[in-house]
Amino acid sequence: MTFRFARHTNNLEQLKNFYVNILGFELLNSFENHAGYTGIIIGDKNENWHLEFTKSEDVVVFNFHDDDNLVLYPSNKTDYDLVISRIKSYKIEIIQAKNSFWNEHGKMFLDPDGYRIVISDIKSKK
Repeated sequence: MTFRFARHTNNLEQLKNFYVNILGFELLNSFENHAGYTGIIIGDKNENWHLEFTKSEDVVVFNFHDDDNLVLYPSNKTDYDLVISRIKSYKIEIIQAKNSFWNEHGKMFLDPDGYRIVISDIKSKK
């Protein structure tokens, strides 16, 4: 089974830069004016999941809850440290999670839409 999380945005180019250049995902595909939508699909070509971001003429009003988190698990400590280093080099603010578990087991920050992202160090501690 393949998993894809699709989210509409007003900030397609900013999200592309954020997820590809800062978080290190691959741009797997993009499309223009597909039924009125322009979008990108990102992820890892060797995995069976993708993130899709789309933009249309509709303006998105975001209403994320404090516990709506995308949690990412780097494979090892080197990968974890590399992502956290890139986040800091772009001066992206690390924020406190509402759920203290994520503060103990990773770093939380916001993507360009204000969606909460956690980079968890759980795998790097094994």
